[in-house]
This record gives sequence, structure tokens and C-alpha cells, in this order.
Amino acid sequence: MTTSLILSFIFLILGLIHLNWVIGGEFGFAQSLPTKENGERILNPKKADSAIVGIGLIFFAMFYIFKSGIINHQIPGWVMKYGGWIIPSIFILRAIGDFKYVGFFKKLKDTDFGKRDTKFFSPLCLIIGILGFIIQII
Repeated sequence: MTTSLILSFIFLILGLIHLNWVIGGEFGFAQSLPTKENGERILNPKKADSAIVGIGLIFFAMFYIFKSGIINHQIPGWVMKYGGWIIPSIFILRAIGDFKYVGFFKKLKDTDFGKRDTKFFSPLCLIIGILGFIIQII
């Protein structure tokens, strides 16, 4: 139960950061986007993109709140079962990365994003993935 609540909290914070970008907030926005060596962004997300990701992260937070059992739900068992494997898999794949700009196995590591990704983003994704798998196994 505690692990589910920890993941809920992490997803809630991440979701709120993304939704903050939708309303014009800039906290961490530029630093969270991968760039080429010349500083050119690889991604140029629109507000709608941030909204979709933010809402998805909030849904993940709700998923783990329901998984913790502190709130009764009417979500089908198959959703809880397969969602519990799919969500951590997404974050393990993100931690592994695209082998060029993102993840532990990226080639371009010396950009500002690359350094932050190695130090913060990829480890966070790995932790989320491992905790999600632990919840499923236990």
C-alpha cells in the first residue's frame, strides 16, 4: 500500500508540473527537453501535448491510489492487472531510452538535458518502473 501511495504522489507532482506548463508556467520546461549538441531542441511540445501528458500522469496517480486500496473503485480487474504491468514498462523503456538523446544508453550525454537526464530523469523513470513491478509481484 505504501509503495502505491509513493507512486501516486510522484505521478501527481509530475502531472501538476506538466499542467503548469499548459497554463504558461516555465518551471523546468526548457531543462526537460532534449537538445542536439548545438542546443536545438529535439522536441517542441505544444500546450496540448503537455496537457495530454499531464492528464495521463494524473490518471497514473489515480491508478496507484486505487491500487493501494484506500479508495474503493469499480474499475475492472483486467484494467488493474494489465495497467499495473503497462505503466512501469513505459517508465523502464523511458529509462533505457532511444539510444541517442534520452535514457541511460544515450550517445549524446554532454548537453544540459543529457546531464540532467543522466542524473535525475532516467533514474526517476527507473525507480518508478521498479516500484511498479514490485507492486505487481507482491
